Parts: sequence; C-alpha cells; structure tokens
Amino acid sequence: MATHGDPLRVLVVDDEEELVHTLVERLDIRGYDADGVTNGHKALELIASSHYDVVLLDVKMPGLSGLQVMQTIKEKWPGIEVILLTGHGSANDAEEGMELGAFDYVMKPVRIENLLKILLAAVGREEGA
Repeated sequence: MATHGDPLRVLVVDDEEELVHTLVERLDIRGYDADGVTNGHKALELIASSHYDVVLLDVKMPGLSGLQVMQTIKEKWPGIEVILLTGHGSANDAEEGMELGAFDYVMKPVRIENLLKILLAAVGREEGA
C-alpha cells in the first residue's frame, strides 16, 4: 500500500478505450500514478506484475466481466480496493459487486471530482492529505 507521500497507484479497466485514456490522463494530471487497459485479462496480467492500490473496473465488459475480474482480485490480492464503473443499465450488477467486496461504485459518465473523493476514501486518505 502507498504511504502518504507516494502517489496512489490506480489501474483503470474499461472496454471503452477513449474513457480509459481520458481517466488515466486526468488522474496523472492530478498526481496519481495511473495505468489503463481495455479488458479483464490484461488487467489481471498487470496486477500480477505490478502493484496497485485501487482498481477502477467496468462492470460490463466482453469476455471476462468486471465482476469476474473483481472476484479474482479479491481472492489473489485482497489488499487492492476495487471501485466499479457502471452505466445506468447495470446498477444491479454494481450492487452485486458491492456484496462481493467492491469498495464503491461510480456511475458513468464519471465526474472526476466524485471519483477522486472515492479513490481517497478507498485507501483511507483524506481530501488534500
């Protein structure tokens, strides 16, 4: 886990490449250390080879779903917090994800200020700390 002085390591996982690029860019600009991938298999490969504090994970993805990826993360790397990304049609999936161990979920389109507050809360940091 990152200490107070270290940038928060965030992995963004969504099948919408433009969204991934935009979120990674916005997080990097704000001092986070963010990476992004567009499918669950790539996400699990990266998590296995790098350290992340938080994974921002789309619920609905082709192939390996966000909930399947989250279950694997929680089994293999229980110290990583997961925040689910969800569209209006998949709120039930987000609630199921919360029951399975997600820290929280964020509705798309993502408001960066809301996301930042949730990211900080997920790792026990206060705003501006």
